[in-house]
Amino acid sequence: MPKDDHTAATTLTDAELRGLDAHWRAANYLAVGQIYLMDNPLLTEPLRPEHIKPRLLGHWGTSPGLNLVYTHLNRVIRNRGLDALCVWGPGHGGPAVLAGSWLDGSYSETYPDVPRDAEGMARLFRQFSFPGGVPSHVAPETPGSIHEGGELGYSLAHAYGAAFDNPELVVACVIGDGEAETGPLATSWHSDKFLDPVHDGAVLPVLHLNGYKIANPTLLSRLPEPELDALLRGYGYEPIHVSGDDPAEVHRAMAAAMDDALDRISLVQESARSQGVTERAHWPVIVLRTPKGWTGPAEVDGLPVEGTWRSHQVPLAGVRDNPGHLAQLERWMRSYRPEELFGADGRPAPEVLSCVPADERRLGATPHANGGLLTRELPLPDLDAIAVPVDKPGVTLHEPTRVVGTLLKQVMKDTRTHRNFRLVGPDETASNRLKAVYDVSGKAWQAAILPVDEHLERHGRVMEVLSEHLCQGWLEGYVLTGRHGLFSCYEAFVHIVDSMVSQHIKWLKTARGLPWRAPIPSLNYLLTSHVWRQDHNGFSHQDPGFVDHVLNKSPAVVRVYLPPDANTLLSVTDHVLRSRDYVNVVVAGKQPCFDWLSMDEARVHCARGAGIWEWAGSENGGEPDVVLACAGDVPTLEVLAAAQLLRRHLPELRVRVVNVVDMTRLLPHEEHPHGMTDFEYDGLFTTDKPVIFAYHGYPWLVHRLAYRRTGHAHLHVRGYKESGTTTTPFDMVVRNDLDRYRLVMDVIDRVPGLAVRAAAVRQAMADERTRHAAWIRAHGADMPEVAEWVWDG
Repeated sequence: MPKDDHTAATTLTDAELRGLDAHWRAANYLAVGQIYLMDNPLLTEPLRPEHIKPRLLGHWGTSPGLNLVYTHLNRVIRNRGLDALCVWGPGHGGPAVLAGSWLDGSYSETYPDVPRDAEGMARLFRQFSFPGGVPSHVAPETPGSIHEGGELGYSLAHAYGAAFDNPELVVACVIGDGEAETGPLATSWHSDKFLDPVHDGAVLPVLHLNGYKIANPTLLSRLPEPELDALLRGYGYEPIHVSGDDPAEVHRAMAAAMDDALDRISLVQESARSQGVTERAHWPVIVLRTPKGWTGPAEVDGLPVEGTWRSHQVPLAGVRDNPGHLAQLERWMRSYRPEELFGADGRPAPEVLSCVPADERRLGATPHANGGLLTRELPLPDLDAIAVPVDKPGVTLHEPTRVVGTLLKQVMKDTRTHRNFRLVGPDETASNRLKAVYDVSGKAWQAAILPVDEHLERHGRVMEVLSEHLCQGWLEGYVLTGRHGLFSCYEAFVHIVDSMVSQHIKWLKTARGLPWRAPIPSLNYLLTSHVWRQDHNGFSHQDPGFVDHVLNKSPAVVRVYLPPDANTLLSVTDHVLRSRDYVNVVVAGKQPCFDWLSMDEARVHCARGAGIWEWAGSENGGEPDVVLACAGDVPTLEVLAAAQLLRRHLPELRVRVVNVVDMTRLLPHEEHPHGMTDFEYDGLFTTDKPVIFAYHGYPWLVHRLAYRRTGHAHLHVRGYKESGTTTTPFDMVVRNDLDRYRLVMDVIDRVPGLAVRAAAVRQAMADERTRHAAWIRAHGADMPEVAEWVWDG
């Protein structure tokens, strides 16, 4: 029963109580049917083994609680005219959410072959966790969903992401007590310190404590209520407690709790929006305690089930082969009195639907869960007004991310009215040279602000928190509901969200195959403070492997770009911010970097994705003797320095320089939409000439991408070899054999006939490497010919 006196304000009429209970029982019946039945959906005849699925899959234990929340959200949405979305944290309780959307009619509207009648109920049951059907989790196929239920920990961050810049939206979020044990979820409670009650919507967390995970008790469920209450209040929330196992009493308490929570939300928003109150709000949270597997079998084979971990998945196993279990299943399903809930034609009875809202207010029909329907085009500035002038390549230097910060500043300015763009990152916006955005928008912050603080703002759209999980979750929720954003992160530490981005990529891949899901803005990463310029922080900050992780995923969804200078970064950023339904990874430096291409040249080069830089090579219209290829800003510098050395020491050698911006261009066209045909690849890299490829990350990735190519046997890749420390910038490339002198030696070693003819040149290059090692130890800085190098081609 509720422990808060405020909840006494709501009194359900007998008709309302009957309607809520009817909807809840109907949803429970449908959830059980999906797990077990492939025929006889209305139990019009006694259950027989052939009515039962041969493989019983799904999760019953959480479903009754999810059904309760779905039922009561229906009531308040209908009564209050709410614009609402629900994020289902225990998404493995897919049967419940599917049941709710079938009952409200949104499922049948999305999938007309599953109508809201007996035929449709049979299909709903049969397709669940069945070959050719739908997953057991809440997934992209589920109307009204933005959250995959397979991996736990991300629901509350997604809910807040959905609420940002959505001032009229209420986002309910059901958090399972197993999920509440995860690190990302524990951090997500702090999102309330970033929620602006003026410009953002509201998040209503529902912490559902049913006591058990798959095989163990849950931590929060075993806390005494005062201790749990204190924990949630410490996070900044006002808990409203609901508990029990008597359906009528729980319905009354839950209705009161929902009304109380929404009244408190309205008060917070009204105070901020109309009265100018700026103190940090304390938002409500509902703590719901009900038995795991509630209303299911109390006991199976002499062992307790309801209220225990045994109800987590399929409480009655072997139903086809065990007559006792089959009879128990039938008693269980008939306990919901389906004859009261559904007509002879299988349609839900009017009382069942008495609490269901209409049209787009239904949870299964909200456009916020199909964000592409709501997406506004992002206004992007004219790049020519931002680009750096390049009269001659390799002479002037700029910090690429500082230049792109000017682009992002303009985007922030142009979205002040519609507020559909956010920049997120773990405490590194200024460090990553993007601080120009602060001229337009400060950092979102609802906690105390001290005089010494800079750029903190109640209504800010720059999101900084030292949790990569939270940044990722916020941005996922934001783009899934139709808005745009960019995640800026140190390259080495974006690995923290490897699993989260995998789940998002899987979501996008599936969603792209659903014609009813509109394309959403891409999830964009800007990875900087990268491996080659983490010489000051050392080995712990040096890891370029996120690109490898992403390129293992679906080619239809992932893109990876390594722009070599400021103007190419502008072009790539413009492209990814315009794109839809992708995960784009852009790796670019924040340290001063040579300007190689004008803006017009950068546009053309980025559109190609990979191309010859004729001005850097010495082919002179003939066939090259060797190809120097590069991808990434530092590898590009070293390749051009090597090309210059070759021109000086071996002027008769015909060198081709190829720069790769889009790493997926190296894949075969059959494997990736951006991949080159064999004809294109062979024309660029040749079929039989040595290719020395200087790559930003782990060298074996290039081999993996190009292993099918005709000239792969002639491909030699240099990259990061896990040799890092605190040292000079040039020493980092020397330690990993990516330096200009090593590249010249590689050319001499691999071009036929050069080993003897150019032995003296090779020796001179080796001597430079030796001199470098001595120099940095004596002077603590790189040699002048390296530090002061410019392109003189």
